[in-house]
Amino acid sequence: MQKTVIVGMSGGVDSSVAALLLKQQGYRVVGLFMQNWEETDPNGACTAEADFADVERVCGLLDIPYYTVNFAKEYLDRVFSYFLAEYQAGRTPNPDVLCNREIKFGPFKDYAKKLGADYVATGHYCGISHENGVHRLLKARDANKDQTYFLNQLSQDQLDGVLFPLAGLDKPQVRALAEEYGLSTAKKKDSTGICFIGERNFRRFLQTYLPAQRGKIKTLGGETVGEHLGLMYYTLGQRRGLDLGGRKGEAGRWFVVKKDLEQNVLYVSHGDEAPLYSNGCTVEGMNFIPFPPEAKEFSCKAKFRYRQGEQGVRVQRMGDTALKIFFDEPQRAVTEGQYAVLYDETQCLGGGVITGTF
Repeated sequence: MQKTVIVGMSGGVDSSVAALLLKQQGYRVVGLFMQNWEETDPNGACTAEADFADVERVCGLLDIPYYTVNFAKEYLDRVFSYFLAEYQAGRTPNPDVLCNREIKFGPFKDYAKKLGADYVATGHYCGISHENGVHRLLKARDANKDQTYFLNQLSQDQLDGVLFPLAGLDKPQVRALAEEYGLSTAKKKDSTGICFIGERNFRRFLQTYLPAQRGKIKTLGGETVGEHLGLMYYTLGQRRGLDLGGRKGEAGRWFVVKKDLEQNVLYVSHGDEAPLYSNGCTVEGMNFIPFPPEAKEFSCKAKFRYRQGEQGVRVQRMGDTALKIFFDEPQRAVTEGQYAVLYDETQCLGGGVITGTF
């Protein structure tokens, strides 16, 4: 009997090719488009309309049915409220990770099951194995596009019945397939920016929701060198947008090294990057995939932001969901609010939120 796969369709090339491949593999494929953010652009057009039009075109060409579902309230309650709270607390959150846990593999998957899905699929670049009821999150073949980092919070229940058709492909191959089969999304630019909110002037966007409080920019030695527009607009290691001139006779650039929420002070360094480096970090909310290891201490690889190569680490478990991670080599700009994600040679072992460095 033909199995039904419901594909999360975003209107992009990756999910379009995922649907194409699954149909070629003999599944009954159904497209499902999520609208998670309700807002019009300056011209009064709904920003999701263009993406949905691409979903309609692709599904029409592939001759598969498609539906749309609105999770705007769930997104606001489960993702965006956390996003704002983290910025208000001076941290730099990663809403994409939360969006996967709280929306794409939460309400979306539940809705897909109600529509009769045997499996759920997305256009993520990663692999998965389902053996004896144990679900493992595997790295994609294309290391540059591997998106397991963003899926580090998924539970065994959430990974059950999930397919990732792009696991063995790289991006040029995906675009080539889309072009070969005449998909309208073949040359569509990759989406960037905040998950489901997209690209926009970040400062202006945050100002709409959080009041900005200007304050002093100081060096670690206590010298005032400028004024910041609000601590939430800056992140560790940031070089651009500080509006600080160079120092006479000194080479190098200014960059952010610390934020003091109580005093509303942004600390910067000029040229010397040493204050940005740390030897380890603490982690809370650790989610192990598939299960927590028996060992209280072990060595593996880790990433502390998406665009980073894997780093050697030693991990100490401090409880069910807390870790202390010791770096083999000092790491630059490990940032509170981001995720520390663990890996072995072939799979993602899970991750948790960075709460501090040492």
